[in-house]
Amino acid sequence: MDDQKITPETLDKILVQAEEAEEQPPLPPGGIPKQWVPGWIRLPACVLALPWILFDLYLQKLAALIIRPPHRKDGKCLKRGNCCHFILIPEPKGLLGRLNFFFNTQIYGFYPRYSEPYEYDGMRVAVMGCRYLEKDGSCGNYRLRPVVCRKWPMIEIFGTPRILKGCGFRAVPREAPKTKKSPLDILQ
Repeated sequence: MDDQKITPETLDKILVQAEEAEEQPPLPPGGIPKQWVPGWIRLPACVLALPWILFDLYLQKLAALIIRPPHRKDGKCLKRGNCCHFILIPEPKGLLGRLNFFFNTQIYGFYPRYSEPYEYDGMRVAVMGCRYLEKDGSCGNYRLRPVVCRKWPMIEIFGTPRILKGCGFRAVPREAPKTKKSPLDILQ
């Protein structure tokens, strides 16, 4: 598929197939590229990034208490691994974008599935896979996983939830807050 140009329609088709797939998709042509940053650098980098990731997630949860999302997450992970095969990260643009891409590929273990970026939901994204996905669908790097994995499935404060079909999670709409009836309402 690498020699074929990826269009929004083909990636949408691939993502739908990934939702329904019973087995893992084929590896990219040439296999998973090797990480050139040695493990003795990758591990401390992940450990040093972890407090910042946890702080960011804490602030997002705090924001969700102030501005309630329209949905809540329900269910549990069925360990199918489909969310690990097609991870969408922003296209690397500028210095910070390239540093983010470097960190995701060389430190966190993502690898590009396709050479070309793709437009998805109005953003240009790189389609990545994760080298730490185990055969049983579990994560081989669970404690030090990146923020994109910790936030999955995405229940946005604004926007629609992003959940793969068959993953075990679902987005449940929040009920409208019930108003208490005053004694005067009963009399009317």
